Amino acid sequence: MSNPRTKEQLLAIVGEELGTSEWFTVEQDRINQFADVTEDHQYIHVDPERAVASGFGGTIAHGMLTLSLIVGFCRDFAPALEGSTMVINYGFDKVRFASPVKVNDRIRAVAVLEEARERRGQLLVKAKVTIEIEGERKPALVAEWLTMHVFS
Repeated sequence: MSNPRTKEQLLAIVGEELGTSEWFTVEQDRINQFADVTEDHQYIHVDPERAVASGFGGTIAHGMLTLSLIVGFCRDFAPALEGSTMVINYGFDKVRFASPVKVNDRIRAVAVLEEARERRGQLLVKAKVTIEIEGERKPALVAEWLTMHVFS
């Protein structure tokens, strides 16, 4: 894992791992809260009894909930570059939901720096983020996350 502090240091570590987050348990209460916020109350997310017969064996997290957790997971190891006044979420490329996250699964993020490009006082960073499920070979999701570092 690298911990770059300057643009030059970040540009020098393309292809390297940026970090791995701590494990996080996805509890039913969080899934229910996400359902309320997004108005997505599909039974596979919020009805534990009915979800047993769904083929998942119980409730599962929304894929979008899992995707949104990337921000918090990566906060601990995302580069804080000298001279950067803010970091903006620029979007995602190639998001794939590979496996469902079941209630009470423990997940974490692993991020690898894929690309960093300078443009007009900004640095566009692309990281491949994999959300792993503890004890499973197949990840929950894989996404290319774009962030923009703005310099003064």
